[in-house]
Amino acid sequence: MKKSKRTFGKILMTLMIIFFYLPILYMIIFSFNSGKSLTAFTGFSLRWYQHMMESGDMMEALYTTFSVALLATAVSTVVGTITAIGLSKSRKVVRDLVVQVNNLPLMNPEIVTAIGFMLLFITFRVEKGYLTMLLAHIAFCIPYVMLSVMPKIRSLDPNLADAAMDLGATPWQALTKVIVPQITPGIISGALIAFTMSVDDFIISYFVTGRGVKNLSIVVYTMSKRVNPSINAVSTLVVVIITIALVLLNVVPVLRTKKTVKNTGGKRKILLPAAGALAIILIAAGVYHMGGKGSSRPFEGETLRIYNWGEYTGENIIRNFEEETGATVVMENFDSNEQMYIKVANGEAYDILVPSDYMIQRLIQEDYLQKLDKSKLDCLDKLVDEVKGLPYDPNNDYSVPYFWGTVGIVYDKTKVDLEDLEEEGFGIFLDEKYKGDVYLYDSERDSFMMALKALGYSMNTESEAEINEAYEWLVKCVQTMKTEIVTDEIIDNMAQGRKALGLIYSGDATYVMSENEDMGFYLPEEGTNLWSDAMVIPKNAKNPDLAHAFINYASDYDGAYDNSSYVGYTSANREVMEDIYGEGGDYEGIEAYMPRMGYEKDEVFVYNEDTRKLISNLWSKVKIAASNAE
Repeated sequence: MKKSKRTFGKILMTLMIIFFYLPILYMIIFSFNSGKSLTAFTGFSLRWYQHMMESGDMMEALYTTFSVALLATAVSTVVGTITAIGLSKSRKVVRDLVVQVNNLPLMNPEIVTAIGFMLLFITFRVEKGYLTMLLAHIAFCIPYVMLSVMPKIRSLDPNLADAAMDLGATPWQALTKVIVPQITPGIISGALIAFTMSVDDFIISYFVTGRGVKNLSIVVYTMSKRVNPSINAVSTLVVVIITIALVLLNVVPVLRTKKTVKNTGGKRKILLPAAGALAIILIAAGVYHMGGKGSSRPFEGETLRIYNWGEYTGENIIRNFEEETGATVVMENFDSNEQMYIKVANGEAYDILVPSDYMIQRLIQEDYLQKLDKSKLDCLDKLVDEVKGLPYDPNNDYSVPYFWGTVGIVYDKTKVDLEDLEEEGFGIFLDEKYKGDVYLYDSERDSFMMALKALGYSMNTESEAEINEAYEWLVKCVQTMKTEIVTDEIIDNMAQGRKALGLIYSGDATYVMSENEDMGFYLPEEGTNLWSDAMVIPKNAKNPDLAHAFINYASDYDGAYDNSSYVGYTSANREVMEDIYGEGGDYEGIEAYMPRMGYEKDEVFVYNEDTRKLISNLWSKVKIAASNAE
């Protein structure tokens, strides 16, 4: 009986180890994948490690992550240890009160703590950046150190320090030579927990940072919005760093014990190899971060702050622009136009924004943008006519197009009959032949566009009755079709042919079709959303001259080609668009890359606040209906 229990226990332990470590092994294997897919291994390559090393964002994030973690660990360990020792000598009322205060951050949801820190820094007008991230990390690490040290202190004889002083020790000697050595295991475990929590933190860091300062968690979160296998490479690097540190912490003491080391300060030296390894990494990252600065360039020493969508720039454009101008580019990323709007409305200063059409209209209406100085721009004549002079900015007084495209249907040619698409258009999302085999994109605007177009209405309708009819159409879609509502995971999922069809942006369909020849892209005859994202300069921009220079660079051939070929979205530069789509181009003959032009039923979104609120509320109800249908 006991033997069978032990066998069962071993099997259970093995399954737990597999459960925990198999995803990590999977990630490490795919970090050496030659293709962009995160699910299909196409061959061994160091391509993504090279991309990681060449990425200024990732190397700066590596430096920020471990420098903040080491500093926060050092400060929180000292403060937490001294506080714990002091409490042991305090009155019970004070001790109990401080313990309760210390436990509060541990039990609080991280989002509450994050918002609290953010409001604190805003209230005292502390500019968010590296310092605010470090202060926040120190603050939330201290409770973990105290939690680790206090049990060790409680286990000590309370008269130990007094006995040491009776034997001639000074108070400092009693602390450092008697108390601290006895509680060193608790201090070390507290420091390790603090370090781990700091490296791992995302939510608090996300809310307290600014000026382009990002740790690895924020960078990985941003990269995960689009297919980017560098996620695997940078995550593998972190695993390797942590593994080396753990091996050093555990193996070095054993080796020293075997050699019968004499000194009594051995435990303190256990941390030195790990700290040394991390210090080497930080120095290397710091050298990389500070390197490459030339001289006598037009914007030497100046800083350009850009607020753009995540994974929306090419591999080399930022680095090349910095080398050419001598400027430093600080890139921050947003997930939605609304997130970007909140920061701008709250006075956050950026030099360039890249919002979508309807949001540009709103920013113009609310006087958040400055007019472009066209005497400083030489790029407008290089752009596609179809994406200039759009309704939200008829004379391009405020905006220069960045990417553009359409919203259509990506479909598996082996599962979906083209005749069905031609006959039903967006109505195919109600065709029960494809029940359970459909993706809907989690975008209120584009989903309602699809429903309105399927019903024969304008996607810019202000009729509440028509919008409610579109709502009923979408509810029917999610309830009868068992539709899965997704965001950018549709890209890799459709590239792997996991469902028959889905609503998708043309740029994402371009990647899908380049990865899987069985995939197609269809634009329904009832029309679609002709969208455009463009570069604009806010009124509170601190460096508009440099902003104009970047707009020129990003719109010129080299910058535009790098952007478009890497991201997959259609370039606004006519020559780049034709070269990438044409013979020998990166997306040769892939029809999703070339937007439909001059089709009268295709529309550009027009901003209307009342309509936006109505659609937003109804979309929330659609998603609830989808959850209930599962």
